[in-house]
Amino acid sequence: MILPRLALCAAHGIPQVIYRAACVACFLDRTNSVSRYLLTEWKPEDPGFWKKSGARIANRNLWISAFALMLAFVVWSLWSIVVVNLDKGGFHFTRNQLFWIAALPMLSGATLRIFYAFLVPVFGGRRFTAISTASLLIPVTGMGFALRNPSTSYGTLLALALLCGLGGASFSSSVANINFFFPKARKGFAIGMNAGIGNLGVPVAQFVTPFVISTAVFRGLCADGQTRAVQGIGHGIWLQNAGFVWVPLIVVVTLAAWYGMNDIADVKASFSEQAVIFCRLHTWLMSFLCAGTLGSFIGFFSSFALLAKTEFPALNPATYVFLGPLASALMRPVGGWIADRLGGARVMLWTFLAMIGAVAGVIVFLPHNGSAGSFGVSLDRTGSPVAALLCVMIFYAVCVAVTWWWYARRNAPMPC
Repeated sequence: MILPRLALCAAHGIPQVIYRAACVACFLDRTNSVSRYLLTEWKPEDPGFWKKSGARIANRNLWISAFALMLAFVVWSLWSIVVVNLDKGGFHFTRNQLFWIAALPMLSGATLRIFYAFLVPVFGGRRFTAISTASLLIPVTGMGFALRNPSTSYGTLLALALLCGLGGASFSSSVANINFFFPKARKGFAIGMNAGIGNLGVPVAQFVTPFVISTAVFRGLCADGQTRAVQGIGHGIWLQNAGFVWVPLIVVVTLAAWYGMNDIADVKASFSEQAVIFCRLHTWLMSFLCAGTLGSFIGFFSSFALLAKTEFPALNPATYVFLGPLASALMRPVGGWIADRLGGARVMLWTFLAMIGAVAGVIVFLPHNGSAGSFGVSLDRTGSPVAALLCVMIFYAVCVAVTWWWYARRNAPMPC
C-alpha cells in the first residue's frame, strides 16, 4: 500500500524532500500503533457524536494546526522584513534585487499550494502537518547560516527565499485538513480561526525580527554579528537571528502535531480522484477571487516594508508594518463567523468594495514628492506605485462583478 502511493506522488511532481519524509512517516505509522492516531469513525454532523467526543477532538486538532500554520506564515514572511535590514548587515543590492527577494517566497508558496492541497487525503492530516512543519527547518537554518556573512551571493539568498515558500504552501493543506473535522455549521468559524491564528505569523515575524536581529541572542553558537556605524558610533546587528530564533519553536510544534493530532480514516483519495476539481468552473472562479483576497494580503505584506522605506525614507517601517497583517489576522475568525450567518458571497462582495475604497485612499495619501515607487513594472516605467494601484482597483472591480454574478445575486448559479 505504501510504495504504490508514494510512487503515485512522485509521478505527480511532489518535491523529493516531502516524498522522502512522507515515506518515513508512513513506515513509522505502519510499524507503531497507528490506531492511536487514526479516527476510524468520524461523524461531525451527528449532534450526539459531536457533543460526546467530536468537539473535543476537533478543537485539539484545530489549535495544534493553527499554531503550526502560524509558524509557517512566520517563515513565509521573514524576508519581507529582513530585506529592509540587509544593508545594515553589509549586504548591498539594488532596489529591484531587494523586491525580488521579498517576492519570491510569495511566488513559490502560491505555486506549491497547488500540490499541498492534494496531500492531506493522500498522507493524512496529522502526518502531513508534522512533515510540512518540520520542513520549515530547511529555510530558517539556511537563512541563519547565510546571513552571518555579507559576502553570501545574491543567488543563495534567492534560493533561500524560494524555500521560504514552503511556509506559504502549508496554508492549503492546513485549511483542507481542518475542514474535515467540523460540521458544516461550524466550518466558517473553524477555518477562520485556523487561518486567523495562522496569519498572525506575519505580524509576529515583522514585530519580532527587528528585536532579535538587534541582540546577540545566539552569540557563540552562530558566530558574531556585523557592526555598522551610526553617527560615528558602532552598532551590532545579527541578521542570522531572524532564522535561528524559530528553530526551537518549529521542533516543538512538529512534535505536537505528530503526537497530538489525528488522521481521519475516511479522508483518503488519490491524486487522480481529486483532480476532477480542475474540470469544474467554480474551481477556477474561486481561485480567481482568492487571488484578490488572500493574494492581496500576501502581496501587500511582502512589499509593504520595502515600499514604505522607499516612499517615507525618514521613518523606520519596522515600527508599524506589522499593523496591517495583524488587523487582517484578527478579522479572519470574525469574517468566518459572519459568513456562517450571512453567507460567504455577501461577505466577499462587500469586502471587495471596501478594498477598492482602501486602495483609493492609499493613492490619495501617497506623498507626491516621494523618492520613487515600487511594485515592479510600475516602479520601472513610471517611478510611482500609483499605476500598479490603479490596476489593483480594476482587478477588484472585476472580482466584484464575478462574485455578484455567480454567487451573490438573486438566482445566482451557485448561491452561497
